[in-house]
Amino acid sequence: MPSDRLTEALSRHVTELESAGTAKGAEAVVVGVLQAEGERGPRFLLEGEGDKEFLRMNSNSYMGLGLHPAVMAAEEKATAKFGAGPGAVRFISGSYAAHIELEHALAEFHGREAGMIFSSAYASIVSTITPLVTSETVLISDELNHNCIINAMKLSRPAGKAIYAHNDMAELDAALEQWKGKAKRALVVTDGIFSMRGDHAPLDEVMALCQKHDGAFEENVVCLADDSHGVGGFGQTGRGTEEYTNCPPVDILVGTLGKAFGVNGGYVVANEATVRFLRESSQMYIYSNPITVGEASAALAALRIVDSPEGEALLENLRALTKRFEDGLGRIGIETIPGEHPVVPLMIRDTAKTHHLVNHLYAHGVLVTGLAYPVVPRGDEEIRTQINADHTEADIDRVLNILAESGIGRAH
Repeated sequence: MPSDRLTEALSRHVTELESAGTAKGAEAVVVGVLQAEGERGPRFLLEGEGDKEFLRMNSNSYMGLGLHPAVMAAEEKATAKFGAGPGAVRFISGSYAAHIELEHALAEFHGREAGMIFSSAYASIVSTITPLVTSETVLISDELNHNCIINAMKLSRPAGKAIYAHNDMAELDAALEQWKGKAKRALVVTDGIFSMRGDHAPLDEVMALCQKHDGAFEENVVCLADDSHGVGGFGQTGRGTEEYTNCPPVDILVGTLGKAFGVNGGYVVANEATVRFLRESSQMYIYSNPITVGEASAALAALRIVDSPEGEALLENLRALTKRFEDGLGRIGIETIPGEHPVVPLMIRDTAKTHHLVNHLYAHGVLVTGLAYPVVPRGDEEIRTQINADHTEADIDRVLNILAESGIGRAH
């Protein structure tokens, strides 16, 4: 067969990943969902596990809106009216009223002049950074930024790049100082919430440094924040890391509809001129289909819930559940990185113990994500858990009991 040698090389590559422990491996396939009932939050049925119920502690659906009746009803109603798919890219015939309404609502929610939606947050980042970077731009990035930012930087052709230590404002300050007179434009990029750790960027300080050095760059120091894990589920009213840090609006804010809002897709909000530019230059906006009309309608319903008294109650419950879990971890003796964000890492700091605890939780019907060496540096091995607003206090206590029974905390 013509591709036999390629097939052998590809198979060898995957085998090496498996041997090193970095392969993603088989995916857990959800075959059924049991809605929340009484003191029990939602449960999930997996392929090959029969009627065993799993509590999902590794979901980005922080507000539980993916299973909200109003969100599901909005998607079903729009799909019945407009069909399953948009049928074209936006500039041909793929723009529907729901897309426009959602963009306006997102801009208003974040206090910006304009917004635009993409097929995913990953596409949003790649297709925002690459057209904004010229041969006279310096790209400055936090060392723990998400893979989408890293790849967008690889695809760009700037005058130079600078990586500053995680949340190190002195290094950011020095990088901007170093590039004065060497670049017309500086693009400072940071996550709002760092997804593996649940900690947040000091966006107020980042913006202050951007403003401090802005006059030294002919085309400004532009701040871009990817707050995909923050928007909708963090901050007093769900407006993310900007709200939490009392930061003035960053120049360009990227968010997602696929995490706290519980649907699918990504978005950018900024001033009108920037959005007009991106509509004409963002490759994954121009050449990819948008999210479906059903998804846009569901996302709009989710946004309206977040921006309502019901949303405030969900956010308050989410913060309370997160604190309950963190306090419980402290009693057990499991180290974490405390904070209000619902990503709660269990800092196990040992590869074998991390694998053991992931398997222990799975055996007891709890889904989590383990990150072990060599995926993370030796000594930083962790289990990422994620609290959702449709978890219950009984769910949290159940997971804490299972963790306590493992003996991992006492071993620390």
